[in-house]
Amino acid sequence: MSKVQYRGSEDARRELPGLIADAEGGKTTIISRHGKPVAALVPLSAWEAGGRQQSLLPLEGSGRRMWGQDSRATLRKLRDEWSR
Repeated sequence: MSKVQYRGSEDARRELPGLIADAEGGKTTIISRHGKPVAALVPLSAWEAGGRQQSLLPLEGSGRRMWGQDSRATLRKLRDEWSR
């Protein structure tokens, strides 16, 4: 990814067509308001690659027996320990 550019919200509003063209070219722009970053204009390929949550279904069953034979009893003991 190329260098990130920074714009204030008013500048970003005025320069939006150019910033969109930059995003098409692979550039990322961080938009700030009152000096604090609040948004990012990123190329769609970068957003698709890192912006989606992975499915948890492949992890199904991977924690079996992690809490012993009876997870309810283990959790009950832990709750009792914390309430002391």
